[in-house]
Amino acid sequence: MKRKRVLFIVIGIALISGTLVLAFAYTAGLFGGRITSETFLQDTPKTYPAGYRRAHGKGICFEGTFRASGQAVPYSIARVFAQQNVPVIGRFSLGSPDPYAPDNSTRTVSMAAMLTADDGEQWRMKLNNEPFFATRDAEGFLKQMEAYKPTSATGIPDPARVAAFLKEYPEAQKYVEWDATAPWTRSFAGAQYNVINSFILIDAKGKKQAVRWSMVPHAPFTSWSVSQCEEASHDFLFEDLKKRLEKGSLYWDLVLTLAEPGDPVNDPSQVWPENRRQIVAGTLEVSHVFDQTKGGCRDVNFDPTRVPKGITLSDDPVLAARAGIYSHSHSDRVREIGYGKATDAVGKPQKETLRNK
Repeated sequence: MKRKRVLFIVIGIALISGTLVLAFAYTAGLFGGRITSETFLQDTPKTYPAGYRRAHGKGICFEGTFRASGQAVPYSIARVFAQQNVPVIGRFSLGSPDPYAPDNSTRTVSMAAMLTADDGEQWRMKLNNEPFFATRDAEGFLKQMEAYKPTSATGIPDPARVAAFLKEYPEAQKYVEWDATAPWTRSFAGAQYNVINSFILIDAKGKKQAVRWSMVPHAPFTSWSVSQCEEASHDFLFEDLKKRLEKGSLYWDLVLTLAEPGDPVNDPSQVWPENRRQIVAGTLEVSHVFDQTKGGCRDVNFDPTRVPKGITLSDDPVLAARAGIYSHSHSDRVREIGYGKATDAVGKPQKETLRNK
């Protein structure tokens, strides 16, 4: 009896251990074809420059101050909405993954920011100049990338593959049309940066309010003509930003859009009606920029799911996926920097002689 009991215990431990191993393997996407956060980074070239972000590789750090207006206080207990001066560190970047991309290579420009309130709570955000996401979920983004890959025979996407994708994700047609017709911004300073996901504000009584927000510039929007875009210098947008800041600070209003019952808070591809109430929660002042090789924003994971008390996440599936993707990218960069593999990303080119030591 004793031997049988020991045998059952051993078998039980083995079953539990095996189940855990399989669970971890499944979560990591090692079998079953499951889409994981690593799946979104699988196309990163092995020769990708060490120390750089896997997306939005070309960027510049900024420092500034957020000054709350007080208008959001009735909706959230987050200190950032009540504090007069909140220090901010952030980053402007291009939508291209290439850290050496010319500034006229993509229409997408981005702002990332980390606000740290006096109670120690941090609010990290990532915003693009795009007004909505292409698909209703993260898997759709991967399918879109695959559908629009040029074929080796023609050099353009396969029409049948594109049609099949749009049949499965009809909402993406709206993004395709926007991408084909929207003007290209000629300045980081005049771009409006939008959070495409929904979040929930929580007030002192526990009442919840779904919101989205945008950084709306004080500077006027200017766009490139076709010829201006083609003739633009390699670093035009970044040089323009530096020149503007030499003359004075740049400003953006943090505008919160309040959802009403029935508005889709779990679908970033859907735009809310234009008549939704908006409030200016405060103003961001960007005072100066500096190269990311000096640190600062370079080592910050601008994970948009990192929110302070008084703000919580919606059930948007794209928002949930972003946390893991950002974490993997950040871990890869930190590991490369820590092991001395990063070159110009940290301003310390690796010497060939190090290999012989």
